[in-house]
Amino acid sequence: MALALALVGLPALTACESGAEEKRADRGQGVVAPGKPGEEAETLSPEKAREKAGGDTKANAADFRYATMMIAHHQQAVVMTDLAPQRAGSDSVRKLASRIGASQGPEIKAMRGWLKQNRSAKNAPEDGGKSGGHGDHGSGHGDHGGKGDGSGEHGDHGAGGGDGGHAGMPGMATEAQLAKLRAAKGTAFDLLFLTLMTTHHEGAITMAVELMKGGNDVRVEEMATDVMAQQRAEIKRMRKLG
Repeated sequence: MALALALVGLPALTACESGAEEKRADRGQGVVAPGKPGEEAETLSPEKAREKAGGDTKANAADFRYATMMIAHHQQAVVMTDLAPQRAGSDSVRKLASRIGASQGPEIKAMRGWLKQNRSAKNAPEDGGKSGGHGDHGSGHGDHGGKGDGSGEHGDHGAGGGDGGHAGMPGMATEAQLAKLRAAKGTAFDLLFLTLMTTHHEGAITMAVELMKGGNDVRVEEMATDVMAQQRAEIKRMRKLG
């Protein structure tokens, strides 16, 4: 009997899962594999399920590159959403920004957990997956705390915008655009925020699509799938507000 990979049953990463993301990054989720006639089904790790199906399970450079780049990408989104409470003119924009910011932190933690686990297990390729020129740097922001001003107080190196080492990532706002957003207020802020965040989300989707083409790791694919679904929904909301 052909092996059925019940990956669609794996839970998505959402902002309401307190702490579950890091645990998921550490141990993964079970995949039910039907047994042969007369045999009971068995629960396999995603990696074992893929091995049994004849697929490659070892994390590759694309997996590491996606996780390291997406951390910085998400961090910049949080920098932008942190401006909304004081500068947005619309309650709808404030609420949307709050939801976006709340969703990014758990995903950052999950990706950091995955990187830590796989680097310690020596699964990283020789270049650590950084051949695209992006390491696990901060972007002037931690998961949720910090100034949100690109100073790097809570990031590892601090990049705040898209003119520095992360300029090659699709959708990243430039320092000039961030400066304009910080100076805007009311309706002007709302329109610029929606424009920049829509572009930012579209860039994240592009990165996730590229990962699905070249990555190997099941958990990274799960995270990329979550990003695509969630950010496509948020783009629709932003277009309605704009």
